[in-house]
Amino acid sequence: MARSIMEVAFLSAEKVEFDNVKLVKLFVGDEPDGKRDLGISILSMNVSEEALDEVWSACEGLDVLEPIRVTTEIERGSKNAGKFIVLHVEPVKAAAAQAPKPTQQPTPTAKPAGTQPEPAKAN
Repeated sequence: MARSIMEVAFLSAEKVEFDNVKLVKLFVGDEPDGKRDLGISILSMNVSEEALDEVWSACEGLDVLEPIRVTTEIERGSKNAGKFIVLHVEPVKAAAAQAPKPTQQPTPTAKPAGTQPEPAKAN
């Protein structure tokens, strides 16, 4: 199975519980293709059983159309079509805040190795 990370706009998350079965479905928006949809293309993805509670709680504080980073696993479906299974969700702004900031390297002040000694003075 392949893994993929994508940045999309959050639309909604749906939780369903019945007969000891819990399901969470994530709805996100992508850029429209201009042929089948205009405005925003709506994608729905099922959430992995192991990540149901984590993904649900990550989506609770999100605003509609907020950019999110979604980690998915791609499973083969019927007719070799890929099915995206959500493993992790995080807001893009939170991911950017956690990224290490590049530090500026100090400029060297020491003399480079191998410099010549001062010339002897003539008397």
